[in-house]
Amino acid sequence: MKAMLCERFGGPEVLALRDVPDPPPPGPGEIQLRIGARGVQYVDVLMLAGKYQFRPDPPFIPGSEAAGHVVAIGPDVTGFAVGDAVMSRHTLGAYAELGNAKAELCDTVPAGLSLAQAGVFRGAYTTAYHALIQRGRLKEGEWVLVHGAAGGIGIAAIQVAKAFGATVIATAGSEEKRAACLEEGADYAIDYRSGFTDQVKQLTGGRGVDIVYDPIGDKVAEESLRCLAWCGRLLILGFLGGGPTSIRSNYLLIKGIDVVGVRIGGLNEANPGLAIANMKVLLALAEQGKLRPRISHTLRLDQAAEALQAVIDRRVIGKAVLLS
Repeated sequence: MKAMLCERFGGPEVLALRDVPDPPPPGPGEIQLRIGARGVQYVDVLMLAGKYQFRPDPPFIPGSEAAGHVVAIGPDVTGFAVGDAVMSRHTLGAYAELGNAKAELCDTVPAGLSLAQAGVFRGAYTTAYHALIQRGRLKEGEWVLVHGAAGGIGIAAIQVAKAFGATVIATAGSEEKRAACLEEGADYAIDYRSGFTDQVKQLTGGRGVDIVYDPIGDKVAEESLRCLAWCGRLLILGFLGGGPTSIRSNYLLIKGIDVVGVRIGGLNEANPGLAIANMKVLLALAEQGKLRPRISHTLRLDQAAEALQAVIDRRVIGKAVLLS
């Protein structure tokens, strides 16, 4: 089969299209897919650079979320048949034509989602749901400030927050991205680059927001503390802005603020049963038309380096997908 191999640590240029052996027949509890669509994630960028928590040694095939059709079924697997369209989670290996996955981490593609949308769904929406609903304790009627709102987990956060009755303020750095946020359901979209506290306070009548969803970190996280209402929650999802912030504990004390870390990989490892249950909720919402991935970049498998560079350069609005 064809696959994109990471042959050494570095940037997207370390990827090369190679002929590699097909995966073995699926073992107990596994299914084998002919992969038609693969999600491109910032996690993949970090893994190629050797900077992710899970650090496989090259050569390896990156990619952790996909969608395709079942071509073989391992022993004791029920609920799937050859030919079924499914979405899958992998530890590695999605940047290939074939892949094995644990059946319990696969789901039938819900009605209304294309194979491309299914291939980019899992990572973003499980992150947003776990962050907002479980870690952020979102309640209907609350205000949510979503940073990096035009990115994959940002668009997902807008849609999840709206599905559960929140009012959403999105931040993004260009008119095109802010327009996309409004199209995806945000109530307001603001430019954060010259400061956003006054804009947030004006929109909320001086009260502030209940939840800040922050994959940016650095100075954005620091300013976000001033935007939170009494007993607000700052959700820390990453550090795309250049690094972590220095949290000022006096803000936490005065406003009763919770600062909460969110890592979907940690949930998958520590409580896989909850992660699987979360996916069932999200699939039901997708079937109701409430969750729909936005894809701005559709490329071929052999264009994986180009797709990853678009992610690095923040040109992707929503998600990028690699199709066979």
